[in-house]
Amino acid sequence: MIDPIPIVGRVRARLTDHYVFPEVAAEIADRLAARAADYPTDLPALAAAVTADLQSVNGDQHLRLVHHVEPLAERTEGDDAVEWAEMATWAATTGGGVASVQHVPGNIGVIEIAPLLFPVALCGEAITAAMTLVADSSALILDLRGCLGGDPYMVAFVASYLWDREPVELSGIRSRDRQVQAWTSSYVPGRRFGKERPVYVLTSAATFSGGEALAYDLKSIGRATLVGERTRGGANPRVSFRVHPHLEAMIPTGTSQHPVTGGNWEGVGVAPDVPTGADDALDTAHQLALASIAA
Repeated sequence: MIDPIPIVGRVRARLTDHYVFPEVAAEIADRLAARAADYPTDLPALAAAVTADLQSVNGDQHLRLVHHVEPLAERTEGDDAVEWAEMATWAATTGGGVASVQHVPGNIGVIEIAPLLFPVALCGEAITAAMTLVADSSALILDLRGCLGGDPYMVAFVASYLWDREPVELSGIRSRDRQVQAWTSSYVPGRRFGKERPVYVLTSAATFSGGEALAYDLKSIGRATLVGERTRGGANPRVSFRVHPHLEAMIPTGTSQHPVTGGNWEGVGVAPDVPTGADDALDTAHQLALASIAA
């Protein structure tokens, strides 16, 4: 059994100092303070109860308290070396986020990105290799059904392969005190697929965060046809804080904002152009690609 009050206090402090929406942070912090003494005294139940209250005001799915069975490594606040090392290990055991690359009949390339769009500094070479393999395809299917998040810079990196040399603006990140723009790059290593041939993006109800950002941006600039299910709906990138050896507070410090739409997919998800079940999305996109090539 643990005392939830000091843990909740640390969560409230991180929330108040860092959450992208200060007014919402204040409302949630008051709710946490009012309930602090009544929270469960075992860690998994505490994490679930606090998460429910964290998400009770605006439904932000990135805002949560996560329980870990194994102890979290000690880390100095603001130092991401431990998280970076963990990310590097994860990337190394998952193909750098490139789950598969294949060609299906009709000279159509298929790239499956899962579980994450890992940072470019870690996995840029994996994406370059995958894009090089499909560079001569007549159409491309980008499978994001199992993409659960990722790095905003990797979103722009992937989109750059599907565009040409003239950059186009993508969703930026607005924080409390600044707005960071995102653009495709006029140069990419390896071979570019370009902006002329058809691209189909597969989505599911599990597609989240960075995976949604890539789908949203490609749809918003008219570069891809989305096939599958409406995505989960999380557009607020977060940082993490160790508030107990087994508890990690996830606090969004920004929110995505597209220059054309002026908004994002928070709470509503990204709607497909061609709705279908996730299990049928690849076959449906394949048939659409074949029809497009034939036309």
